[in-house]
Amino acid sequence: MEASKSGANAPLLFDLEQDGKAEGMKAKEGRKSAKGESSRDTSESESAPPKKDEGGRRATAQELATKQREISVSEFFTKNRHLLGFDSPLKALLTAVKEAVDNSLDACEEAGILPEITVEITKTGEDRFRMAVEDNGPGIVPEQIGKVFGKLLYGSKFHKLSQTRGQQGIGISAAGMYGQLTTGLPVRIVSRTSKKQPAHEYQLSIDTLRNKPDIHESKTMDEWHQEHGTRVEIEMEARYQRGDKSVDMYLKETAIANPHLTLHYKDPTVGSEGGSQLVTYERATKHLPPEAVEIKPHPHGVELGRLIAMLKETESRTLSSFLQEEFVRVGPKVVDDICSRAKVSEKSRPAQIAREEASALHTAIQSAKIMSPPTNCLSPIGEELILAGLKKEIEADFYCATTRPAAVYRGNPFQIEAGIAYGKPGGVGLELTEEGRIQKRKSVVVTEDLVGDADAQVRILRFANRVPLLYQQGACAVTRAVIETNWKNYGLSQPKGSLPIGPCAVFVHIASVWVPFTSESKEAIANYDEIVDEIELALRECGRKLGQYIRKGKRLQSEFNKRSYIEKYIPHIGIALQEILDLSDPDRDQTVAVLDDVLQKSRKV
Repeated sequence: MEASKSGANAPLLFDLEQDGKAEGMKAKEGRKSAKGESSRDTSESESAPPKKDEGGRRATAQELATKQREISVSEFFTKNRHLLGFDSPLKALLTAVKEAVDNSLDACEEAGILPEITVEITKTGEDRFRMAVEDNGPGIVPEQIGKVFGKLLYGSKFHKLSQTRGQQGIGISAAGMYGQLTTGLPVRIVSRTSKKQPAHEYQLSIDTLRNKPDIHESKTMDEWHQEHGTRVEIEMEARYQRGDKSVDMYLKETAIANPHLTLHYKDPTVGSEGGSQLVTYERATKHLPPEAVEIKPHPHGVELGRLIAMLKETESRTLSSFLQEEFVRVGPKVVDDICSRAKVSEKSRPAQIAREEASALHTAIQSAKIMSPPTNCLSPIGEELILAGLKKEIEADFYCATTRPAAVYRGNPFQIEAGIAYGKPGGVGLELTEEGRIQKRKSVVVTEDLVGDADAQVRILRFANRVPLLYQQGACAVTRAVIETNWKNYGLSQPKGSLPIGPCAVFVHIASVWVPFTSESKEAIANYDEIVDEIELALRECGRKLGQYIRKGKRLQSEFNKRSYIEKYIPHIGIALQEILDLSDPDRDQTVAVLDDVLQKSRKV
């Protein structure tokens, strides 16, 4: 047994011996190489670089600490201007105009003034343009001009829960920063608050390292043609061209979504040989949109971290008063329900609530039944004004619009509106008279504008708080909802997973206290399921009206073709009856007229 064991282990012992010899040989070679290297190191010590430590570390924590510094928001966006929509000269011009016009509209509406805005784009060099936007708003007090136009993340709308176009306080100051970056020229602002006050002119730039305005010049102007208002001029590196994603299209869509606006537009070609003319979009109504009232946050939209911060910052003395004063739709009964679920006393001091109690309180809030937030914080366009805007700026044959009831996402109220403009002017070229006759319409001049050809994809007009969205259509919740809607039910052809085909423009508007944009450039709406579902419901409602119109048009065309075919034989029938019944010519003509009248009224379309 012992012999067998030693025989079985012999190969293993042999391998171990070989391994040991191999390791010994490697150790000898390593010592030799080490001696050689040490001799070389001694001779080359003066010229060799300093050795790294055993861990391969290149710098100490103290050395790294000396390189760290604070980054201002202006400095960050200077290097990342593409995040704000200034990633190309063509898009930069559109973004600058958009930000200025949005600010002007917000200012006029908050002051209760019917907006009248002038947009001027002037070419100043081979790749340079001066953008100027002037409004008749309330103006800006001189002390605030520098902060509004020369400081990023400065504004009055970020913490305000009501529908506004601007949100972060970045847009117009970022446009000035882009102009300063590409041309080195300051922004020029002229503003006047009333007829009794002089106008103030400022020329300023942004100190990007400190995120503060650098005012180069300020003076008063005794004479200015506006009694009150603001004018901003920015010269920048840009490119101008017409098209679907141009300044021209943005202003046209702005006029559709803001029918109370009068807009004057002067493009770079006005006044040149063969250039265009000054364009004016007249207002369709003299009534301002209903005022959006500021509301408090809804409990269901507050996350745990924000709730803990609010508990520390509040001036309320008890948890009960905190919940009722800091949130909307919270009354005594809701407070009892929340506190009993969280097992926290209503009389607890908010600042002394521990993190575990705050977590339980947050869980109880999410599970409690609380009314949806009020909708007076929203200012939708309305079906009547959507139709007025569509008819004013789009030549089509059929229009319809709808406004959905308010809904909620993450505690934020929002409202979806949709509209459709379908068909070239004249439609099928037929109309039904009151007498039941089908007749051809008078010839209409057909223009290719927002309604495309019959074999092209429908055009989507996307709006967020009345602001057109022209870029990133594929990443937007509106596009997703349009694609997921079954347009075949409403008479349009639709390839699988694609936009429908037809001469149609689809209008979709979201009004919300906080629009969930996918980026700081505010070009696409995030794909929240609640928002997508509401858009689909609005599109289906408009689609049903469109389907009725398309089916009626097809029936009208079919009936017209049948009647035209029969009409050819009515005179021959009259002649045959005249021969059979021996009728006179007047009797024959009367019989033919009766037969034609019966033919026209015999079917209902």
